[in-house]
Amino acid sequence: MLTTLGLDTTSEAVYRAMLMHPQEGVAGLAEVTGLAEADVRAALDVLSELALVRPSYEQSGAMRAVSPDVGMEILMTRQQAELAAQQLRIEASRAAAAQLIAEYSDMRPTTAHPGVEQLVGLDAIRGRLSSLTREVKDEVMTFAPDGAHTRESMEASRPLNQDLLDRGVRMRTVYLESCRNNQPTVEHVEWISARGGQVRLAPSLPTRMIITDRTTVVIPVNGEDSAAAAVVLTGHGTVTALCALFENVWSSAQPLGTSSTPDVHGLTPQEATAIRLLAEGFTDEAIGKRLGVSQRTARRTATDLMERLGARSRFEAGVKAVQHGWLPSRP
Repeated sequence: MLTTLGLDTTSEAVYRAMLMHPQEGVAGLAEVTGLAEADVRAALDVLSELALVRPSYEQSGAMRAVSPDVGMEILMTRQQAELAAQQLRIEASRAAAAQLIAEYSDMRPTTAHPGVEQLVGLDAIRGRLSSLTREVKDEVMTFAPDGAHTRESMEASRPLNQDLLDRGVRMRTVYLESCRNNQPTVEHVEWISARGGQVRLAPSLPTRMIITDRTTVVIPVNGEDSAAAAVVLTGHGTVTALCALFENVWSSAQPLGTSSTPDVHGLTPQEATAIRLLAEGFTDEAIGKRLGVSQRTARRTATDLMERLGARSRFEAGVKAVQHGWLPSRP
């Protein structure tokens, strides 16, 4: 039953037996579960690694199962961390795939590739987005990862957004949590929400992305300069994967108007993302861009997290973050 939380059936059987028979040792647990003693010992190793058992305070060398409420919280927290790490790997793969598409295509209009259209320059990008807006029938899903947006870009997007909402098109947009600190962006987000658009906030986003009717995706070629060039993707497999990525981020993002809730370790979503990026070796500048904050703010956040961990280096911070359960251990 707990396999969905990452616990194999043998380890689950031993864990349940330990809860029901807390005084039993390896031999007793083997008799209760019908397992071989070697299997019980292997299961205890797994349970120990997952922090579901602890040394007994009363009997030296004996192990005791942690209570189910604590144990389930540990498993769920670990699974959430693993999902976050998997999402990061998916995001990195998607970015690498987009980069490969752009490089292979070499941005030459004479080179035709099914399901890929190249757009060079801001005029071409905005022109194509305008035509997609006129053609969309049901839904638009957007990642807006650039932190504070300029008034010019927000004002340029309003006529398109208004047209979509007037036609009853469902609009879902994920902004960075850091946009709370920029009043013009907050006003724009509230403008969208007041007209029926749905907005959520996430601590970080993989790239700028617009999906229309689940059939067409527009993403920049270079995340550092989204106005330079973009690709329009229509291949079924690629679009399906990117729709799944959007839904994954959307489901974990917070609705506009709600405050960030710290996790069981006292980390806000933005701090949890920052420590993961820190452990991955990202610089302050790169972390700032992913979070949509200044390099100075990113450095201050990193320093605060290192102090809380008692780490003197970023490498040590990554190690201690795993030891404290802030990050999943690497296989």
